Amino acid sequence: MLPPPFDRCLVLTGPTGSGKSRLGLDLAERLGAEIISMDSMALYRGMDVCTAKPSADDRARVPHHLLDVLDPWESASVAWWLDRAKEAVADIQGRGRRVLFVGGTPLYLKALLDGLFDGPAADEALRAELEQVAAELGSAELHRRLALVDPASAARLHPNDTRRLVRALEVYQATGRPLSDWQRQWDVPRDVPPSPDGVAPEDRCLWLDRPREELYARIDARVLQMVDDGLVEEVRRLYALPRPMSKQARQALGVEELAEHLAGREPLATAVERVQRASRNYAKRQLTWLRRISACKPVTEHLTFMRWGLTID
Repeated sequence: MLPPPFDRCLVLTGPTGSGKSRLGLDLAERLGAEIISMDSMALYRGMDVCTAKPSADDRARVPHHLLDVLDPWESASVAWWLDRAKEAVADIQGRGRRVLFVGGTPLYLKALLDGLFDGPAADEALRAELEQVAAELGSAELHRRLALVDPASAARLHPNDTRRLVRALEVYQATGRPLSDWQRQWDVPRDVPPSPDGVAPEDRCLWLDRPREELYARIDARVLQMVDDGLVEEVRRLYALPRPMSKQARQALGVEELAEHLAGREPLATAVERVQRASRNYAKRQLTWLRRISACKPVTEHLTFMRWGLTID
């Protein structure tokens, strides 16, 4: 169930390697829709293979938005993306076209469904204190402290994720409420009026579900195909840019995992296995997020068509 101005949009999401991009193209053509990318890494120019970005032929079939809008040394916040998404929706719908969001970045999906938690401003003194604790005692100590005051957030965050652990503790100290308590708005059902396009409010956000073994096999095969398509050469070019990649851009799958190989310290086969493992782990985290979002329903390819009033030829 999507809030305005997204209440007439459709959303197709799912873990990496599930096939949502291919399915999204087919659906968009049949629906007369344009696609807005919901992928934080596809924002970056020159990162085509490592982000499995839609090809030029794909973009000729269906117009895409929020692709190739930043250089790899730039960064984008969730709030920035959400503002750009609102602009794209207004443009597309203003031309009488439908909107289909396709992508798997969990924080973008959360923002799309429920807006952003307007948390307290950063407390630089507290942040410095907590970062010092992490430096001296390890981020596991921050995780232990968070578990005492916000066990739900502690269960969701990795013990090594210092930045988010610091933010969660900061929110608790500033507001007296756990971050997980603020985020419960994401699980509150809303009454939404019927839509003139015939799609039920509860069917507007769907995620493509596949059996775990099948998904992991698809991921491993896709990484091999990415290597054949020039993944190593693309990452080498990224490291050779005149300006270093932003911390955000470096999170693209394959960028960090290929660093040792490009430095001559690791064989390609080992690096490829690292990319495959990182991709499977990312898919696992995505699934954890998706299963917590009651407003987004798991579906198969066939059921996706049915929910949106289409049939498979």
